[in-house]
Amino acid sequence: MGKLLTQYLDIRDAKLAYREHGSGPALILLHGNSARKEMFTKYQTVHFNMFHTVAVDSRGHGETRSTDAQYSISQFSDDVIGLCKAKGIMQAAVIGYSDGGNIAILLANKEPQIFRKIVAISPNYLVSGTTDGTLRFLRAITQMLRILERFGLPTHKAIMRCDLMLNDIGISAQELGNINTSLRILYAENDMIKETHIQEMGALIPGATIKKIKRCNHLTIFYKKETIADIREYLMRDG
Repeated sequence: MGKLLTQYLDIRDAKLAYREHGSGPALILLHGNSARKEMFTKYQTVHFNMFHTVAVDSRGHGETRSTDAQYSISQFSDDVIGLCKAKGIMQAAVIGYSDGGNIAILLANKEPQIFRKIVAISPNYLVSGTTDGTLRFLRAITQMLRILERFGLPTHKAIMRCDLMLNDIGISAQELGNINTSLRILYAENDMIKETHIQEMGALIPGATIKKIKRCNHLTIFYKKETIADIREYLMRDG
């Protein structure tokens, strides 16, 4: 196995960084807030090496470069759509973790003919779906970053990333009800997303299935053997 190399694609007002591996059906891999494509190295080389995987750095993350006044989940989803179209990917499955799961849900809404199977790990469509303690922590971190910015420290991108988690992702309950992509939602027993919110999303999206992964939290669910096995079974299943 050779080293996974970063490639770049100029798209609209950004230079997207991504890493490809393998052959077979296309599988897009979308990381969470303040993470980067490298978190998917084992997903690409070991767990899902039967797919043609494409792991993408969102704007403000990893090696992707852009000049933005703010970020949005909708903007990130448009970047993924643009990348797929530029690379001639006409159909793809998606694994999205955390904010990556939110991006994936918008992909299902915007381009269902491309994205036919989606795994969203610990997503939320409303900021109110995040636990109260997590929101207090995020607001405190954002306030501290704004103070540091006033002292001249380069914290603006970090502030914009925090703002993503402090705002709704940009899809309504009615739009969730119109999604016709096959969707699997996984969440952690001790997640930063409220269980009631996950259940609400599952009820709103026609045909969506949900599974709780036990003995893990929002940060560790991604690496659990049970998570990986569930995703493999879902993606390899016909229909």
